[in-house]
Amino acid sequence: MSELTPLFKSVQQASRKLNRMLPGQVDNTLQTLAELTLSKIPFLLDANQRDLERMDPQDPKYDRLQLTEERIHGIVKEILQVRSLISPLDRVLEEKQLENGLLLQKITVPLGVIGVIYESRPNVTFDVFCLSLKSGNGLILKGSSDADHSNRAIMTLLHRALDENGFPTAAFQLLPAERTATKALLEAVGYVDVIIPRGSQGLISFVRENSKVPVIETGAGIVHTYFDETADLGKGTAIILNSKTRRVSVCNALDCLIIHEDRLKDLPLIIAPLLEKGVILYADEKAFDALKEMHEPERIQLAKAEHFGTEFLSLKMSLKTVANLEEALDHIAQNSSKHSEAILSEDPDHIDIFLKSVDAAAVYANASTAFTDGNQFGLGAEIGISTQKLHARGPMALHELTSYKWVIRGNGQVRN
Repeated sequence: MSELTPLFKSVQQASRKLNRMLPGQVDNTLQTLAELTLSKIPFLLDANQRDLERMDPQDPKYDRLQLTEERIHGIVKEILQVRSLISPLDRVLEEKQLENGLLLQKITVPLGVIGVIYESRPNVTFDVFCLSLKSGNGLILKGSSDADHSNRAIMTLLHRALDENGFPTAAFQLLPAERTATKALLEAVGYVDVIIPRGSQGLISFVRENSKVPVIETGAGIVHTYFDETADLGKGTAIILNSKTRRVSVCNALDCLIIHEDRLKDLPLIIAPLLEKGVILYADEKAFDALKEMHEPERIQLAKAEHFGTEFLSLKMSLKTVANLEEALDHIAQNSSKHSEAILSEDPDHIDIFLKSVDAAAVYANASTAFTDGNQFGLGAEIGISTQKLHARGPMALHELTSYKWVIRGNGQVRN
């Protein structure tokens, strides 16, 4: 038995009361949290600065870790958006009356207790709390040591908002930053219903391989965009730039541009805006030859095998040349993490084949992969992007944090 077992048990016990809370209490708690967060911006930034001082600014996780006043205002906006959403609980998914008079209803219920293991991003603390509260789930958070000061500052606001609105604070807990706490959470069978990792592929793989609790995989995005022979140059160039550079440290950022060999003549124009933003390109031989006149040896390098199938999370991107759509589909199938993939094309048949053939949670035609986000999909904040196929796929928002149960109402019926 872990020394954290009493905490796990207390979360489980307290979480049973959440489904009985009135929707108005939930919304009032989120309103309180939004107001508290705005009033405590200096407090949050001070805690976050203590974390930032311990991290190399060149580390790709630095941007994920950093809070700014602008980002906190964005977090508050998302809190209020979740508040405005309709509760996902107690929805009747199916109803029927049997010949013997029994009334059967399939009704949405909370998952129970969710464990979230995540790296660096303190905004996740806000996001998963709001979604868990709105969906009636207890929550055990295991953040990284990188963001421990930030996460503990945020937890003080969460508990204060809960306490002021009559919620059991014990249902929402942050574990110590030590790795032993991760092991304890992964082995909390009987207390935790599901584990959701958010972070690098290494973290996700570790959780999947070591957890005794069911896992929903989220996060890692090895993202491709295919520029086919019919793609619009202006539209495609803008999409590629946005997909890669809007925010490089997030999972929907572009990692590999696949280009049809007939469009290599346009490649210098396509990548020029990327070079201006400081992107380093790893090009296969054909793409490298097409760019040799640009005289950018520091920014344009010959790709190695490891540059494909890599989630860069930085100002780096690979270039892959293909002869046709099938080659593009094969490259994606071999290297994708099944997160987000896109095609740039003006050929309706190519678009249709791509959208049907690519196995990913989100598949785009002529749009930036930066849109893979629960908020952008109109779902409110997300707990992560699920890249698996069981239970949920894509942005995991309120409805994905519920299960269902059968409720049967009778009047004395017995079975022969």
